[in-house]
Amino acid sequence: MSATLQTTDHAASDADLLDQTASAVRAAGAALRERFGEVVRYQTREELMRALAANDDTALDILRPRLTSLRPEAGWVEDELDGGALPSGEWWVVDPAEGNVNHLHALPDWAVTATLVRDNQPVLTVVHLPLTGETYTALAGEGAHLDGQPLHVSRTEDLGLGIVATSQARPDEDEKVVRRVGSSISAMLFDALVVRTSVPATLHLVNVAAGRIDAFWQFAGARADLLPGALLVTEAGGQISDAEGRPWTPQSESFLAAAPGVHAAAVATLSR
Repeated sequence: MSATLQTTDHAASDADLLDQTASAVRAAGAALRERFGEVVRYQTREELMRALAANDDTALDILRPRLTSLRPEAGWVEDELDGGALPSGEWWVVDPAEGNVNHLHALPDWAVTATLVRDNQPVLTVVHLPLTGETYTALAGEGAHLDGQPLHVSRTEDLGLGIVATSQARPDEDEKVVRRVGSSISAMLFDALVVRTSVPATLHLVNVAAGRIDAFWQFAGARADLLPGALLVTEAGGQISDAEGRPWTPQSESFLAAAPGVHAAAVATLSR
């Protein structure tokens, strides 16, 4: 078999896998939607963690068997908050309830995500928003889509006309990171038109891919937060780097996704 034919067959296989992954993610989203609506009350960190875990388990009970059946040899990232490089081979990086705390507070900003990583490169991703029914997908080399329609990042070329966004530091984050987040927001307030600050990161990144906002940055962060959006933005024509403009990897200490026309200006602002 020729190398070209092998590559074509592999791409076709990944495209079929993307469709099946999307079906599994939508099913998990439907289960979480049934649990949504009432504010979940908690008085202690332990009660909060139990409530978060209940949502995670609801989605994982659907995602784990279905995704494992699709790729039996693929590894499974157990901790959605983990960062850094993965061992070689294929891995499922899943966030069963991205924006879980929003779900508990009856806020609409949450999603279900699943990304297949092959030798530390994201191959395909699905981000599903159960409350709107929207499904964002990307396949490496084949573009990014929203419910089958192509996505493209914004064509803004002036950061001063741009909407930018960031996510806050995680609870119990290192003080140095927290202060860096604060100073970066201050810098962007001077240079950008509008600055949005909220969680989760993935929902900002789908908006970058869709051209609704012009840049997103974050310090630290986990694979499950950033890999889905990194692939979506890249396939939608955007630029990915760390905050200093260097190539981004899961080991990087910062992350920037931007429309090409504002990427350099965003780097300059974040580097001050």
